[in-house]
Parts: sequence; C-alpha cells; structure tokens
Amino acid sequence: MKNKRNLITAVALTSLMSAGLATNLHAEQLKIPVGSQADRSQVSLPTTGMTQSSVRNRWGAPQDIHGPLGEPPISQWHYSDFIVYFEHDRVLHTVVKRNR
Repeated sequence: MKNKRNLITAVALTSLMSAGLATNLHAEQLKIPVGSQADRSQVSLPTTGMTQSSVRNRWGAPQDIHGPLGEPPISQWHYSDFIVYFEHDRVLHTVVKRNR
C-alpha cells in the first residue's frame, strides 16, 4: 500500500511540475537573410544512406571528425563546405556551411 501511495505522489508531483514548466516555455523565430543562406545547388553533397567509405572515396578525408557519441552512435565529418552526420556507417544528413 505504501508503494502505491508513493507512486501516486510521484505522478501527481510530475504532473504539477510539467504543467508549471509548460507555461514558461516559448519559441523564438530565427530569420536568416537570403544573402547569408547556403546554396545547396552549388555544392556536391553526400546523400542519405551513403556509407562512410563511399563519402571518403568521393570527397576525400574530412578536415575534422567528431564522435561517434550516443546510442545509436552519431558522428560528424567536417569538410570545408559542409558537415556530414552519420549514424553508425551511414549518412543521416548533410548540412551546408553558411556563406560568410
């Protein structure tokens, strides 16, 4: 009976806390001027699903590698114009670095 009471207390406190936190949340709209956005059409990029070896064969060795971190393991390969995100050995996404 004591465990059930502790569970009810924990659920009630969690509900109250999350209700209080939700009222304090807000979002901010980020505006990026057109001239500073990266143009994906001007850069050859790795596509989703490519292997690390195929990326290395096509674009060479990355300038820097971060990770892998977490579960599933995510790593980043940094090139001069873009960053490639991998899950295990496969491309998840490629992000073009913004124009300066």
